[in-house]
Amino acid sequence: MTFRITVLCENSVGSLSGTLGEHGFAALIEPSDGEPLLFDTGQGLTLMHNAQRMNKDLSRIEKVVISHGHYDHAGGLIPLLEKYGPKKIYGHPSMFRSRYRVKDTGECYPISIPFSREELETVGADFYFSKEFCTIAAGTYLIGEVPRVTDFETGDQGIYCDCTGQELDTTPDDQSLLLETSKGLVLVLGCCHAGLVNTVEHIAYMTGRRDIYAVIGGTHLGFCSQEQLEKTVTQLRALGVKKLAASHCTGFAASARLSREFPKEFQVAMVGYTLEV
Repeated sequence: MTFRITVLCENSVGSLSGTLGEHGFAALIEPSDGEPLLFDTGQGLTLMHNAQRMNKDLSRIEKVVISHGHYDHAGGLIPLLEKYGPKKIYGHPSMFRSRYRVKDTGECYPISIPFSREELETVGADFYFSKEFCTIAAGTYLIGEVPRVTDFETGDQGIYCDCTGQELDTTPDDQSLLLETSKGLVLVLGCCHAGLVNTVEHIAYMTGRRDIYAVIGGTHLGFCSQEQLEKTVTQLRALGVKKLAASHCTGFAASARLSREFPKEFQVAMVGYTLEV
């Protein structure tokens, strides 16, 4: 089985003229055998436009995976469903919980999914919720809820379940997509709030495998400590990852560091970026 992974939504755009950027992430997964799959939907401002500009037919999509319940990953669900009809939506049962970004100044703004479950079901969302590692299609797996086992991956400390900043949001719904290829495993990340090392350890526990050929998507290292960045670099080197296509929430400083540490492997996964494996 081979896959073509194309970034449809991301903060920045590549060389393909006419595409648009937004703070968010979405990737189209096209297997050599079987139906395409959409992983996240961005904010909803650029998904349809960029897909059309890249000649990607989203009407063929039957399954959508939402990595976690933030507006910049699930905001495109309404326009997708309204235009192309009912879809099976895979996610964690906590994806609709309330969440907020609370700044040091005390300023608070919502970052949760901008639609209720009922609104989405009205326009054709058929939800499948699970915390467990599960098969989505041949060679394609949703890894389930990721246990926090490291002491240095403390998550984003600015996300809360309330505007008063009393209840820290640990983002338990954070999930990633795993693809099985002849070159090894390919890990597609939304934001990886659970931490890349925790995520890899969970995959190793569930599959017995550590042969990660490629990592693509947001690593959330732009919001994490220097210790977490250092230890993530060490883990990536030990894994021998051949492709490291970072984007979205990785951040400029962390991306620069990864580029220096992995000059042959590192790429920026902008809108239009494609990985065939």
